[in-house]
Amino acid sequence: MVFDTYYRDSWVEVRLDAIRANIRELKKHLTGKTGIYAVVKANAYGHGDIQVAQAALEAGADALAVALLDEALRLREAGFTVPILVMGWVRPTDAAVAAEQNISLTVFQKEWLETAKQQTFDGKLSLHVKLDTGMGRIGIRTEEELQSVLEAWDEQSFQLDGVFTHYATADEEDTSYFQTQQARLEELLASFAKRWPHPVHIHTGNSAASMRFPEKMHHMVRFGIGMYGLYPSHDVKEINPIPLYPSFSLHTTLVHVKELPKGESISYGAVYTTEGPEWIGTLPVGYADGWIRKLQGLEVLVDGKRQPIVGKICMDQCMVKLDQSYPVGTQVTLIGKQRDSEISMDEVADYVDTINYEVPCLISSRVPRMYLEQEETTEVRNALIFKS
Repeated sequence: MVFDTYYRDSWVEVRLDAIRANIRELKKHLTGKTGIYAVVKANAYGHGDIQVAQAALEAGADALAVALLDEALRLREAGFTVPILVMGWVRPTDAAVAAEQNISLTVFQKEWLETAKQQTFDGKLSLHVKLDTGMGRIGIRTEEELQSVLEAWDEQSFQLDGVFTHYATADEEDTSYFQTQQARLEELLASFAKRWPHPVHIHTGNSAASMRFPEKMHHMVRFGIGMYGLYPSHDVKEINPIPLYPSFSLHTTLVHVKELPKGESISYGAVYTTEGPEWIGTLPVGYADGWIRKLQGLEVLVDGKRQPIVGKICMDQCMVKLDQSYPVGTQVTLIGKQRDSEISMDEVADYVDTINYEVPCLISSRVPRMYLEQEETTEVRNALIFKS
């Protein structure tokens, strides 16, 4: 086992047992015919792609999905041999790289196929056709576009393994647009079936759709945000289609504690001034770590109690108003549970008017990730040695 040592007192804890539990909960919820892509793009939403991918596969995920060819190659280099799908656009001139590594790419343009088939590669390149049923990003929108793509197909070079789409509003209470996309999907799939005689995998469901409408899912679903224990929206959280277990928490320590008299200002711009004698603690975490300036005023947990961030958040540090003096080295939780209190990912996201997806993605790579199992205590920062 390989270990890296880090010399700082801020870290993320990722519970791999929670990742596995979330996969198992979805598997129980889906029909037996439906498999799972574990979506580990963007470094597994900031959790760690290699570690999360391994845990997800151990729990029963069938394949992996990423956004970039670089992400897929990193997984192959780490030794993963399962199917990997790149869901975003890849340069057709890089088709040979994907074919060599047995990585599936996404296609939706006739011109892409015409350029890609001019490349030299052994065997066939695995492709999935993307249908745009209403997301408006990438994909085939009409039967005419679909026909042009299939007419440009070269069966000597390409193997069509999948057809998929993505839902824009599956996480909203109002399902009318979801139903519109469903209708468009059925029309395009019917057109596809007339033109393509071979069986392919159909995957349509993101976390919201797979949890809310398991009976409407096809061969595979793409489990992203839910795998990390986060509901795709407040609407889905209220519906609570399956239990989810958050896997990500963010911690630091007090590195300095001082008592200031009334009238003393804190941090850049002197936007916060003490109203009386106050205990102020300094935390070694700032916006370069992804703890952005808009989080000024948010509370953190010290000794299980909520304490507010005061003054502007700096690049590498921020300050909190404490209810009393605490020893240097006292653990502070920015996201997660401490004793009977919790600062949830949703609370942090709501505070800065964003979605929970964005928050762990913001926490930069200079914050080390510690990978824990259920039986391991969270009070394990002693030497700050983290699994690589």
